[in-house]
Amino acid sequence: MIQAGGCLPCPKADITLKHTTLHLNKTSFRQYFRILTYARPYLGRLLFALAASLLATLVWLAVPLGLRELLDAVFDGGNRELLNTVTFVLIGLFVMQAFLGFWGSYLLDWIGERVVADLRREVYEHLSRLSLRFFSNQRLGEITSRLTNDVGAIRDAVTGTLSEGLTQSISLIGSVGLMVYLNWRLSLVIFVTVPLITLAVRYFGGLIRKLSRDVQDRLADTTSIAEEALGAIQSVKSFARESYEVGRYHDKVEELFVTSRKRVLYSNLFWSAVAVMFLSTMIVIFWYGGTEVLAGRLTAGDLVAFIFFAFNIGRSLGGMARVYAVFSSAVGASERIFGLLEEVPDIEDKPGAKALTSVEGAVAFEEVSFGYDAAQPVLSDISFSCKPGEIIALAGPSGAGKTTMLSLIPRFYEVSSGRITLDGTDIRELPQRNLREFIAVVPQDIHLFGTSIRENIRYGRLEASDAEVEEAARLAQADGFIREHPDGYAAMVGERGIKLSGGQRQRIAIARAILKQPRILLLDEATSSLDSESEAAVQLALSHLMKRCTTFVIAHRLSTIRDADTILVMEQGRIAERGTHEALITQNGLYRRLHDIQFQERSLEF
Repeated sequence: MIQAGGCLPCPKADITLKHTTLHLNKTSFRQYFRILTYARPYLGRLLFALAASLLATLVWLAVPLGLRELLDAVFDGGNRELLNTVTFVLIGLFVMQAFLGFWGSYLLDWIGERVVADLRREVYEHLSRLSLRFFSNQRLGEITSRLTNDVGAIRDAVTGTLSEGLTQSISLIGSVGLMVYLNWRLSLVIFVTVPLITLAVRYFGGLIRKLSRDVQDRLADTTSIAEEALGAIQSVKSFARESYEVGRYHDKVEELFVTSRKRVLYSNLFWSAVAVMFLSTMIVIFWYGGTEVLAGRLTAGDLVAFIFFAFNIGRSLGGMARVYAVFSSAVGASERIFGLLEEVPDIEDKPGAKALTSVEGAVAFEEVSFGYDAAQPVLSDISFSCKPGEIIALAGPSGAGKTTMLSLIPRFYEVSSGRITLDGTDIRELPQRNLREFIAVVPQDIHLFGTSIRENIRYGRLEASDAEVEEAARLAQADGFIREHPDGYAAMVGERGIKLSGGQRQRIAIARAILKQPRILLLDEATSSLDSESEAAVQLALSHLMKRCTTFVIAHRLSTIRDADTILVMEQGRIAERGTHEALITQNGLYRRLHDIQFQERSLEF
C-alpha cells in the first residue's frame, strides 16, 4: 500500500548471503526474471495487483493538487461551495487510494506466499531425489538455510521489488513533472539536493551492504556452534564442557554484536545525514516558496502541493533504495536456490526401467569396484553370490570396506565397475524406489523420528494397521517395554529417540524392518554397542526377521556370525578369505587372528 507522508525510510530487511558480492548486470536481471516465472500460474492476480498499486499511486499524486484547490478556495476566493466540493473529493481520493492499495498489497503478499510454498515444495522434492553423495558433501545447516532464508528472500522479490519498483518510479517521475509544472524555479532547489542524496545512497549503501554480509557471516558462525553443541549435548555434558561451549558461543555472539553495532552505527548516521539534507531542503523550499507567494508568482495552495510532492520524491528515493536492497538479496538468494535445483543426482533411473513385482532374494556381486573418489578405490574386484534366504556375514578390520559394500546393494552409491544383480537382474536396470521396497536396513546408529513409537514403527509400511504394527513390535521383542510405558504405543520418543535406551531403539528399528516385510536385510553392526541383555533381546528379534529374507550382516563381535552360511573376510577393499566359521578358523588366516584377539579380550574381561 502507498503510504502518505514520511521521507526516505531506511530499508530494514536486508538478507545478505554469505560471501556473495552482487553486481547489477544482465545476469542479475535474467536471474530476477527467472524468479518471476514462479508467479506465472498466478498471472491474473499479479496483473490485477500491479494495476491496483499503480492506480493507487496515481490517486495519491492527485491528492496534493486537491489540497492546492482546497487552500486556494479558502485563502484566495473564499468560495465555500468549492471548499465543500474539494473536501468531499479529497475524502473520496483517500478512500479510493486505501481501497486500491489494500488489494494491490494483499494480492502481492498472497502471490509471494504462494510462490514461497511452491518453491519450498519443489526444492524439498528435489532434495529428496538427490543421491547420498550430495548430502555427504553438504552441511545440513547450509541446506536448511536455503529452504528458509533464501526462499524468504525470493518471496520479498515477488511481493516487493516488482510492485514497489514500478509505483515508486511512477511516483518519482510524476512528482518531478508536477513540481516543474507548478513552479520550475522552486524545482531547482530539490533538483540540487536529490543528486547529492543519490550519491550518498550509492556510497553508504555499499558500505552498509558489506557490513550486512559480515553480520550474516558472524550469524552463520554462531548458528553453527549452537547446532553442533546442542546436537551433541550428551557428549558436552558427559565431558562437563558446558562452560567451554558457552564460552565459545559467547565469543561468537560478541563478534556478531560488534559487527552489528558497526552496521547500525553507519546505517543510522547515513539516514540521519540524509534526513538533515532533505529537511534542510524543505526549509529552503519554505523560504523560497514564501518569497514566491509574496511576489504573486505562487499561491499558498501551490506551495503546499509543492511541499507534498517534495516529500513524495523523498519517499520514492527511499523506496528505490529499499527495492535495490531487496533486489540484491533476492538475486543472490536465487543463485543458491537455483544452483541447488540444478544439482543432478549422480544416480538416476534408466529410461523405461521396469519394476519387479516379486523378488526371491538371490544377490550376486560380479567383479565390483567402487571409490567415493576415483583416485582412491574403496572396493576392488569383489565377486560372490548368495542364494535366497542365506546369511552372508562381512568381517574384517575397520576401514576394510564392509559398510560400503552394503550401501551398494540399495544403490545408495553406484558401482564404478562390474555389476550387482538381484535374481539375475542388474540392479541398475531397476527403478531405485522399486529396488529399495524389497530391502530393509538396520544400522548401528538408529535414527528415530520425534513422533510416537507407533508412527516410528509404521514408517516401515505406512498403510499398516495398528494390529500389524503391534505384531511387528511383538516379533521384535519390543511390545513388552512399550506397554510398560504409560502412553504405550502413543509414547513420544523424543528427538532422535533420546527417551529410549540403545537396545529399545534397536528393537523399534527391527520392528520397523519386520513391518516392511523385506526380501533382503542389511544389518550394519546392529548389536555392537549393546550390553549383553539388550543384545540377547535384539538377536532374538533379528532371528524372526532373518528367517524371511536374504541377510547381509556386518558384525564387530565374531561370535554373532558363527551360524552364517558364508563369511566374507574383508581387508583393504578386497575379499581376503571366505567360508563358514569352522572352515575359516582352521585356515589360520586373518579371520582366525581376529577371532583369537576377541577371545583373549573376552577372557581378560572375566
